[in-house]
Amino acid sequence: MTTTTTERILAINGGEPARDKFLVFGAPCLGEEEIAEVVATLRSGWIGTGPRAKQFEQEFAAYVGARYGISLNSCTAGLFLSLKALGIGPGDAVITTPLTFGATANVIEHVGARPVFVDVDPKTLNIDPNQIEAELKRRNSMSLTPGGRIKAILPVHFGGLACDMDALYQIAERYGVQIVEDAAHAVGTRYRDKMVGSLGTLTCFSFYANKNLTTAEGGMVTTDDPLLEERLRVYHLHGLSRDAWQRFGSRRIATEVLVPGHKFNMPDLAAALGIHQLRRQEQFLEIRERYAQMYDAAFVGLPLRMQYRPPLSVIDGMPPPDRHALHLYVLLLQQEAFRVTRDEIVDALLAENIGASVHYRALHTHRWYREIYGYRPNDFPVAYQAGEHILSLPLTPGMSEADVDDVIIAVRKVLGAYQV
Repeated sequence: MTTTTTERILAINGGEPARDKFLVFGAPCLGEEEIAEVVATLRSGWIGTGPRAKQFEQEFAAYVGARYGISLNSCTAGLFLSLKALGIGPGDAVITTPLTFGATANVIEHVGARPVFVDVDPKTLNIDPNQIEAELKRRNSMSLTPGGRIKAILPVHFGGLACDMDALYQIAERYGVQIVEDAAHAVGTRYRDKMVGSLGTLTCFSFYANKNLTTAEGGMVTTDDPLLEERLRVYHLHGLSRDAWQRFGSRRIATEVLVPGHKFNMPDLAAALGIHQLRRQEQFLEIRERYAQMYDAAFVGLPLRMQYRPPLSVIDGMPPPDRHALHLYVLLLQQEAFRVTRDEIVDALLAENIGASVHYRALHTHRWYREIYGYRPNDFPVAYQAGEHILSLPLTPGMSEADVDDVIIAVRKVLGAYQV
């Protein structure tokens, strides 16, 4: 392919990059409060799971409007334990989306069940309720159900946009299946005036380093069900009848193994970060929204589209009933408008010192799911096309408006150079 004069100005072709210092994708925004709390934790003599983890659980549950919060070392652990707590295992199947991180489907494999993909809605990029119902009807009409009976639906609030939970819970009730929500992107997401985390049975959050709220590594499961809360607490720390703080805190309490559990607990060092990250979430969300609006205005007229976002307008002094948490700001390229592939565009943005990324290549195109289940790309065409054309831009409260301007300059520069 011949390089045009316009393309030679790109940094990938030897030109000057849009900025001198690399802008990391998803860099955390940590303040003095978090640092002081970590230091206080170190000085307390209790750095494992203890009083700060308990405080973080209580404050997070209150923030989302749930009765219980169980802190863990990852969202992956939360998804796994949630399926296990519902009794899902070998011989069962779980419906989920192919447009997600690998952990969403991997945990279904880990409990011994089979992941069953259905396609996503092209506007929202969330799992399509109509496709879920069609799959349930199809399986109900079969005398044999390969992979087992559908026992649960595992929707993902993609990028921070809530799924159509009313439709999903209506389907779940009609067909007698459970729902476990993957809310890894959805700290702060609101749906119909309710926070994600208070909508249903079990909701799993991620506090990984690049998430809206970070504990470096960590996660949380929220629920209103006391029986599920008890099961999760037993499973998450070796299956013991008492956790470490109760065993070694103010008084000795005898313990016993109730089930062969796991080691998924969150230490106080991580919770120390989470306590203050949580208190800054509304401020963080407002910054994300402001920067997203700057991107929106700058990209008008370019050959791309964006994931649907609910309007931000305040009516009669009240916030809108739905809120996108903007963990991800994604662009969906109109590929026919460019001379190069999406991956080449991402490489060019990286050369401009912009930490662009891809969220996500559809899971059914990955080798494990291709080879084990025989999936082909066009089995789920919307997710496949989105996965081939999507790219994510840096969007964090730790960025400055100058950083946002640099991203805009780089995106317009790269897309303009490669546009047909």
